[in-house]
Amino acid sequence: MGLTNCSHEELMSRLVDSVKEISGFSSSRGFIGKIQGDLVRRITLLSPFFEELIDVNVELKEDQIAGFEVMRIALDSSLELFRSVNGGSKLFQIFDRDSLVQKFHDMTVEIEAALSQIPYDKIEVSEEVREQVQLLHFQFKRAKERREESDLQLSHDLAMAEDVMDPDPNILKRLTQELQLSTIDELKKESHAIHEYFLSYDGDPDDCFERMSSLLKKLVDFVTMESSDPDPSTGNRIISRHHSPVIPEYFRCPISLELMKDPVIVSTGQTYERSSIQKWLDAGHKTCPKSQETLLHAGLTPNYVLKSLIALWCESNGIELPQNQGSCRTTKIGGSSSSDCDRTFVFSLLEKLANGTTEQQRAAAGELRLLAKRNVDNRVCIAEAGAIPLLVELLSSPDPRTQEHSVTALLNLSINEGNKGAIVDAGAITDIVEVLKNGSMEARENAAATLFSLSVIDENKVAIGAAGAIQALISLLEEGTRRGKKDAATAIFNLCIYQGNKSRAVKGGIVDPLTRLLKDAGGGMVDEALAILAILSTNQEGKAAIAEAESIPVLVEIIRTGSPRNRENAAAILWYLCIGNMERLNVAREVGADVALKELTENGTDRAKRKAASLLELIQQTEVVAVSTVP
Repeated sequence: MGLTNCSHEELMSRLVDSVKEISGFSSSRGFIGKIQGDLVRRITLLSPFFEELIDVNVELKEDQIAGFEVMRIALDSSLELFRSVNGGSKLFQIFDRDSLVQKFHDMTVEIEAALSQIPYDKIEVSEEVREQVQLLHFQFKRAKERREESDLQLSHDLAMAEDVMDPDPNILKRLTQELQLSTIDELKKESHAIHEYFLSYDGDPDDCFERMSSLLKKLVDFVTMESSDPDPSTGNRIISRHHSPVIPEYFRCPISLELMKDPVIVSTGQTYERSSIQKWLDAGHKTCPKSQETLLHAGLTPNYVLKSLIALWCESNGIELPQNQGSCRTTKIGGSSSSDCDRTFVFSLLEKLANGTTEQQRAAAGELRLLAKRNVDNRVCIAEAGAIPLLVELLSSPDPRTQEHSVTALLNLSINEGNKGAIVDAGAITDIVEVLKNGSMEARENAAATLFSLSVIDENKVAIGAAGAIQALISLLEEGTRRGKKDAATAIFNLCIYQGNKSRAVKGGIVDPLTRLLKDAGGGMVDEALAILAILSTNQEGKAAIAEAESIPVLVEIIRTGSPRNRENAAAILWYLCIGNMERLNVAREVGADVALKELTENGTDRAKRKAASLLELIQQTEVVAVSTVP
């Protein structure tokens, strides 16, 4: 059968289209440019192979098609990485550069694995194309084994720029060139990218936010002084900075041309002073003053990154920090204590959640997500304003991004102990489980984290288990990203503290994926898998399932080579499996458990020593029995 099957043709066409789009990322420069460029170049060389398969109607068998499907998935992942890198915050990338380099290496490994599954030597293509693919496969194999060395100059410059109050201009110049942030326009885009990043950031933003804001402020200062000072000497820049500071253009409102006190972003992405743009909107205007584009909605999103930069700039230049009357300390909703939460702004967001368009709901949920992440006062203020029932309702939104923002906002609100009960009382558990089952990957991961947060309260463990969460968490444990797997594992562990959920987890088939994670030392999930197995091994059904998974050799190997905590958990699991079961004791003895356990009695934790000593005694008893039964 030739490539007349529509699905086969579509697959090849999609591969060609993916390679074409990826080739557009070849011109990237800066600290990640070489790594990205090498990967783009190699991927681009795959195009003639795919095109020839289409052009000459090559006959492919179904088992050969499977390899190309694996390649499609690998190229889709590569595209997602390239888009993220080229559209995201450059400062975050440089702070997270080790992780980013690892992602590019992982993509190389993934594409090499896909090539290994394509039998190109058995497919009827021209000799020239076949040789090119063979050479390319060799290049991917070689690249897979090679690790990128750290850029020492970049690491030094970054450290100096962060640690020194007034860094050497030469260092700042190298950084602006390396990061491609040499103009005010590029710095504007970077500020927006940082803002978007913190809207979707899942950890505590404080330290990372301050580092990025502080460095961006220094780069803005440097670029502004470079563009305004005709004399490039360092001396003139320093004199100018301290005697007559020039307000960076980016810190001025495009309407009033004054230094902004409360910068906000409109739907077109432009930033204005809140009072100035509000007057513009109150006058009935429906367009963005600077770009003249029609505004999708009248929502105003605080630009926290820019506000922080302005504050840092004012402080370093001896200028009194502008005071913003709109978001100063106000009376907390429902009480008399003070709070940094802007009540008026929160109420405006809730109005959009309740009655806004899809775009307004998405933007409002995103803002609440960010606000709830920032501090304790905001979490209390937002909950007391009545946001929780509205966010729970939006968990069923057909818009994926709104759903992601809503579940993550609830996650951030649940950090406050007092909000956990309110979230459960609003009927959130069933809806969160539904997101966990059917949402986007980001929404599923944050739903898992939310369930973990709620399960800290014992009665919630019962309700969450009864709502069908455990099976959905097991699916995420198998399908998720590394972060998603960790979120799922943490939630499963906490839920299984309740006895009834242990049976649900075992019946849901959790033992097999946990055993696979144990065997994958490079997957980073051994700790979590062992912790869950340890708690399941105290359950009769759990013991049987763990034993059936042929896990004893793996557990003995972990006792022999694992970390202290993992050796302890592995010994505990082995103890529960073997107590009262001669057959399993014999299996353990046959794979060398006695030697590993003896070493553990000498060098393990106190609990590990106790379990190891008990197991050794049981094994020695089986040996005595075995000897005594010999005729």
